Amino acid sequence: MNEFWTFAGHYWWLVFPVFGMTMGAINARVKHREVTARRRHREQLELLKAQGSVPAPAAIIESAPPTGEVGLQGRVVAAQDEVTHRWLEYELDATKLITYPAMSDGRQPLTAAFLRAKKAADKLRPDEGETLSSERLREYRDAVTDYEVAFDVAERDARRVKDAAFTADERKRLDTAKQLLIVATDQAATPNERQLAYRRVREELDGLILLSDEAVDVLEKKVALELPRTPSVPASPPPEPAV
Repeated sequence: MNEFWTFAGHYWWLVFPVFGMTMGAINARVKHREVTARRRHREQLELLKAQGSVPAPAAIIESAPPTGEVGLQGRVVAAQDEVTHRWLEYELDATKLITYPAMSDGRQPLTAAFLRAKKAADKLRPDEGETLSSERLREYRDAVTDYEVAFDVAERDARRVKDAAFTADERKRLDTAKQLLIVATDQAATPNERQLAYRRVREELDGLILLSDEAVDVLEKKVALELPRTPSVPASPPPEPAV
């Protein structure tokens, strides 16, 4: 042991190059995972397109009756709105967020790719009453196609992995939160029971899943619903006194 410390005392300067080599190796592994994820994403996109398993907006547009560029633009806008609606089903539903947490985690490569595609489609989306030129319409249509396919890939992956990224204890907390959500939104429970369950849900999710402000607003409205009241029956009038 003394020999080790003697060696360390004379060659302490070796710590710096060794540290640099270690950090370089770690960064290389991180970069390799990112490149692999991006390649996997591209391969999945191409596979889905080849199989025709994703009803891309372009395919919908091609099969629709030709009604000119104005009609084409309307169908592209509708296709984008449909994807956004599917996404909001996760963003606004706390139960879905808990069940498929990857859909709200921008650190996941496929989710990040979907969010980038959404941003690109939103940027090219025409304003209300605006008519796009032929070139811009083609760009917008391609962006919406990428948006839908990227969402489908991210959704499939999120449903596959579910909560696999969490530890056993964290998964137990997620399961507890899902059970408490049932009580928190159950109109058969008392208001106090719903409020207590809701607070417990927030505690279980703390540090695991970040609910969006919109999801919290929707959830709190469900929790705040009053119990249905039974309409009162008017009392029978007292009998007339006998004469």
